[in-house]
Amino acid sequence: MNRIPTCLLLLLTVWSALACNEKKKSVPAGQKRTAAKVDAFIVKTESFSETIETPGTIVANEVTEIHPEVSGRLTLLNIREGQYVPRGTVLAKVYDGDLQAQLKKLEAQLNIAKANEDRARQLVGIQGISKQDYDNSLLTLQNIQADIALVRTEISRTVIRAPFNGKIGLKAISPGAYVTPATVIATINQTSTLKIDFVVPEKYTTQIKPGQIVGFTVEGNNATYSAKVMATESNVSVTNRSLTVRAVVTGATQGLIPGAFAKVRIGFAQKDHAIFIPTQSIMPTARGKQVILVDNGKALFSDVETGSRDSARVEITGGLKPGDTVLVTGVMATKPHSKVSINKIVN
Repeated sequence: MNRIPTCLLLLLTVWSALACNEKKKSVPAGQKRTAAKVDAFIVKTESFSETIETPGTIVANEVTEIHPEVSGRLTLLNIREGQYVPRGTVLAKVYDGDLQAQLKKLEAQLNIAKANEDRARQLVGIQGISKQDYDNSLLTLQNIQADIALVRTEISRTVIRAPFNGKIGLKAISPGAYVTPATVIATINQTSTLKIDFVVPEKYTTQIKPGQIVGFTVEGNNATYSAKVMATESNVSVTNRSLTVRAVVTGATQGLIPGAFAKVRIGFAQKDHAIFIPTQSIMPTARGKQVILVDNGKALFSDVETGSRDSARVEITGGLKPGDTVLVTGVMATKPHSKVSINKIVN
């Protein structure tokens, strides 16, 4: 049987002595741990009216590009850049000499066809010709009349008119240019009435109502304008999860130009019993968000639902009631059901 070396025996003796010494330093039986001192917030309700700011764009009541309906050479260009024109004003004319010649030819044929139809009607009355012969002469007359109507329609398409009252933009072509239906002659905007398009996040879609008043400002102008919501898009955009809203500008529109960027401020209906708590009280979790309640000196974790927020506070829409005490400091260090001592109540 091997004997234990003297050095090993001495090491075991020292280790045992240290272990006994640590036990003596441990907390004596029955002694209570001190509660952590924390700051807390008493939940209360208040009146709150949320306002958000969102980008928008000024748009004309009506706007369109002016295109010719037929291809050809421009013989007239009556574009007064930057001027207002009434509906129906002739803006341009495409060459129609060939159509005018064709119309004259058909009109000459029409005179002959009318004379033939008149004679045939008299002959069929005395049974000088058959009813079929008369029907053929009538059909010839009607065909020529239809051809004349078609040519006149083609001639009318060579005239380009203003589709509505509006302001003409800059012309894109010159007289004598060859144009096609794809050619843009100019743009016309109806600026007597202006609209503004803007977007709101998906969570606010149920709070946007027709007739609601919004305010907005534009760059380079200190004036504040107002607009009345007229309609919303029929669906939420899947790309940015927002809803497009259109409003009609009310009151003065001086200084507003279609296409200009605007900052829109939207105020929603007032909530009389809103609950707000300090931002630092919120703890994000994998399932949502939590706060720590103090109940009889113990920490209780509670799930909450949040709404609006600002730089210092968060709205609680579910999970808290007036009178609850919520931890503000020591949130991350506090464990469930641990004892806490309130140092002070923050406002």
